[in-house]
Amino acid sequence: MTQTRSDTQTSSLDSDKIPAHVWRTAAVVVFGAVMGMLDTSLVNIGLHTIGADLGASLATIQWVASGYLLALGVSLTVCGWLARRVGVTRLWMGALIAFTVASTACAFAPTASWLIALRILQGLAAGLMIPAGQTILGQAAGPQRMGRVMGVVGIAVVGAPAIGPTIGGLMLAHWSWEWLFLINIPFGLVGLAAGLRYLPRTGGVPVQRLDVLGLVLAGGGVSAIVYGLSEVGSTGSFGSLSVWLPLVLGVPGLGAFVVRALREARPLLDIRLFANRGFRAATTACFFAGGAMFGLMVLLPLYFQVLHGTGIIRTGLDLLAYGLGGIIMLPLGGRLTDRFGGGRVAVIGNLAIALTVLPLAFLPVDVNGLVVQLLLFAAGLATAVGAMPLVSSAYAAVRHEQLPDATALVNILQRVGGALAVALVAVILSRATASGWAPVTGYHVAFGGLAALSLAASAASTVLRGHQRG
Repeated sequence: MTQTRSDTQTSSLDSDKIPAHVWRTAAVVVFGAVMGMLDTSLVNIGLHTIGADLGASLATIQWVASGYLLALGVSLTVCGWLARRVGVTRLWMGALIAFTVASTACAFAPTASWLIALRILQGLAAGLMIPAGQTILGQAAGPQRMGRVMGVVGIAVVGAPAIGPTIGGLMLAHWSWEWLFLINIPFGLVGLAAGLRYLPRTGGVPVQRLDVLGLVLAGGGVSAIVYGLSEVGSTGSFGSLSVWLPLVLGVPGLGAFVVRALREARPLLDIRLFANRGFRAATTACFFAGGAMFGLMVLLPLYFQVLHGTGIIRTGLDLLAYGLGGIIMLPLGGRLTDRFGGGRVAVIGNLAIALTVLPLAFLPVDVNGLVVQLLLFAAGLATAVGAMPLVSSAYAAVRHEQLPDATALVNILQRVGGALAVALVAVILSRATASGWAPVTGYHVAFGGLAALSLAASAASTVLRGHQRG
């Protein structure tokens, strides 16, 4: 009898091991994730240089970034339908090819208008590639291995934005801005070759025709909300026409899509997934955790460049501690998620993020740089066990065939949460300047606000923990 129990336990442990083909799949998908995350940080750094070379005003060249965000919002909403229609692997491969070709074309854009149009194509491809890659991974790993496998993708999510400023600064210092786009070519070629060799072959299934009205409502709604919130960064206020008009149009549009989706038997995007308590709890916590993470990625470069007067390359080096902490901890965070559940890990992780960010709300401007670096390294460690366990839990809570819609919904909520956090940071810093506060005070308040978002994510994670325990 004892021998039988031992054999059963050994068999259970063996079945929980991640096969080599899953790790190969993860390695391939990471190429797409790195391209998407690195491209955003590189291009944003080079906007001033690009505008000067193409003879475009700042207001015009900002659409290189804004157009990308708008396109991303549209394609995220149709990703699930396309994954079912053509197969998720074909969708990922097609999006990778489109992203690489669009990147190459961006490098040869003769005018700012051409560059903006090509960036829109790039954004459409990225909005398909990122959730499609996560779907491939989720389906290959299964719920019991989700944390460890998604931890690998998390390395790109945390690491790429951290090293992006350094790489971008070095490239702009020695090469022309075109190389900010040409760098995607080797990533795309390697990813394509590896995808053809290692990704599972999946075919499409018969689906209803594309719901064009649903796409307009959902894609337009998400894009308008994200754009309106991103405009707060330029205006520093929610009262500007470029902010409130997109929000007034986007929120009702998205609401109309939700009503339509609940009435449809097979909607463009399955909103009924939120009836799943585990998925609903995980995505709610993802919204707050995504806000804290994206807000921090925007605030930290400003903290070094504006408050401390450091250059782009030095700022990138200062941010490496944050990325390094995340890269080191993510594999362990994945193991902890699979063993104890993402809810329990995320409660502690997001609380740790708040405790490492909150000191930055009180430190003087002339604080020792080593203290800041230690706090950033600790914040990176905490982010690895705060954000990714929630994503893993959301995907593990749904069935295999529901993953295309689940990945799209998680990415949408993270983007909206991130845009809202960045908008709040912009408003805080703008109001601090207008009120005549000491420069450091605005950053103190902003860091305090991001710490509060992490606390909200930790509180929301307790609901997920209770569901997983039950």
